[in-house]
Amino acid sequence: MRELLEQYDAWRAEGRGVGRAVVIRTYGSSPRQAGSVLLVADDGRMVGSVSGGCIEAAAAQAVLESRARGDSRVIRYGVTNEQAWDVGLACGGTIDVLIEPDVPEAAVAAARDPLAVAAARDPLANGTSALGTTLVTELPVDTPSDLADAVPATAEANDVGALEQIRDDALAAGRSQTARIDDRHVFIEAFPVPPRLVIVGATEVARSLVGLARALGYERVVIDARTAFATRERFPDVEQLLTQWPDEAFDEIDLGPNDAVAILSHDPKFDEPAIVEALRRGARYVGAIGSRKTQADRRRRLLEAGLTEADLGRIRGPIGLDLGGREPAETALAILAEIVSVRRGGSSGAMAAATLAAAQARA
Repeated sequence: MRELLEQYDAWRAEGRGVGRAVVIRTYGSSPRQAGSVLLVADDGRMVGSVSGGCIEAAAAQAVLESRARGDSRVIRYGVTNEQAWDVGLACGGTIDVLIEPDVPEAAVAAARDPLAVAAARDPLANGTSALGTTLVTELPVDTPSDLADAVPATAEANDVGALEQIRDDALAAGRSQTARIDDRHVFIEAFPVPPRLVIVGATEVARSLVGLARALGYERVVIDARTAFATRERFPDVEQLLTQWPDEAFDEIDLGPNDAVAILSHDPKFDEPAIVEALRRGARYVGAIGSRKTQADRRRRLLEAGLTEADLGRIRGPIGLDLGGREPAETALAILAEIVSVRRGGSSGAMAAATLAAAQARA
């Protein structure tokens, strides 16, 4: 939803009404995950996706019909392998889609400002979670009946604490989901705080990395005490550019468990204090550039500085996946691929190998 706000605002400025379709649950190899959104203006224009292209036209028509009736409904769509192939996808699946005649203002507000990124670094900001914002939408009574069997009961309807736990879990995973509470079905729509990538070392690799990270929705912070490197000419659009030593900068940005840290300066006086402080603060990902020999020498010095073997086991070094590339942009791609894999719980292996392993396990 967040990435569609610019178009939503433009349509509303034209005086257009806008409805939406939202994926609330997927089955099998669905091309889009729960929470994926398609916006439809009342003149038929659309933006976003609920299936990667297979059923967008049908979903858009359903939204227009919903606008005419003024009610919401849940529709189940089956995406055949042939449909998926036609739009360049490998396989199909089944999705349940919530069709709404209007985009809820609460959803717009949450997508636009999920805690406000600046406030989100304070875990007690406004008495809310630092991870972002969730909305709870009770699903219409015409929800497909077998959804009740597919979604296990979670708690009694009056168990507010259980609902809060579901919301917290959705935010922690960064994914929307459907839950059943007593005899009600609710859609928990998650608007997590954008992931943050903190780069130590304003190098050429860093310049490529910030561009790739932007495309994936990361907030980007570049830190380098060398003012000749850390300039707005070289990093014109990063959210923060700090010419400080890493420990000072980490204090300023309140580095924490939801951050990924890529240490690229290739200078022990910057790299090693940054590693120690990032580990101490529990950053989700800590990677450091350098050859295997550099890593071995660094490992020895860090052990002498008081880090444990368990601490060292959390460092990704050499940084990034082994893609075989050596150009700055290729190295940046390898780094970001590893960061995404850690964040999403991927295996970092080839998809073909994972598919083969799954098929063998089922056999």
